[in-house]
Amino acid sequence: MQLWVGLGNPGDQYAMNRHNIGFMAVDRIAGDHGFSPWRAKFQGRIAEGRLGSEKVVLLKPETYMNRSGQSVGEAIRFFKLEPTDVIVFHDEIDLAPSKCRVKSGGGHAGHNGLRSLHDHIGDAYSRVRLGVGHPGDKARVPGYVLSDFPKADRDWLDDLLRGISDGAPALADGDTGRFMNAVSLRVAPPRSSKTPAPEQTEEAPARTATEPEDTRSPLQKLVDRFR
Repeated sequence: MQLWVGLGNPGDQYAMNRHNIGFMAVDRIAGDHGFSPWRAKFQGRIAEGRLGSEKVVLLKPETYMNRSGQSVGEAIRFFKLEPTDVIVFHDEIDLAPSKCRVKSGGGHAGHNGLRSLHDHIGDAYSRVRLGVGHPGDKARVPGYVLSDFPKADRDWLDDLLRGISDGAPALADGDTGRFMNAVSLRVAPPRSSKTPAPEQTEEAPARTATEPEDTRSPLQKLVDRFR
């Protein structure tokens, strides 16, 4: 059994915030893979289902971002899980928008949700880092992540969430390569192989016939000149 956690803040006013992309990811997985309806438990909301052969519980903590670890800690104690059974979906300002990376262990890089998880369950859990970009100034980060995705970002956001859902069974099976490939096929699909051949910029030099060898004598050459 695995516990997949989407990080975010509860409430309609936060629903489309960059900080809530973790909620969006698990919502898409639940909807696409026939999970149970969301219900209140563990200071959050959970949905249960299967991805391939794996039973997975999805959790959206409703403790607000900076206390997410309380909810996750309660859930893993109830299900008698280890931190290595947990996968967390969260926003990542150090990745460009639409980028996705999978990581196991490591630091929290100042992310308040991850910081709370570290405090309650340690750092051995896995993360799916979802790029939202950086505002360019550290002082602007809080306002940036608590702002909604602009309309111009909605297309790549939808592609990213679809890719995560497509690859969810592979992720549950531990095949991160196949998961990342599923995401890539949505976010950056391969170009058509029917591309025109490049134009030839230089013509190949024409082949010339070999000049016949001149076998005339010097006297004959002189006579021929005056004919």
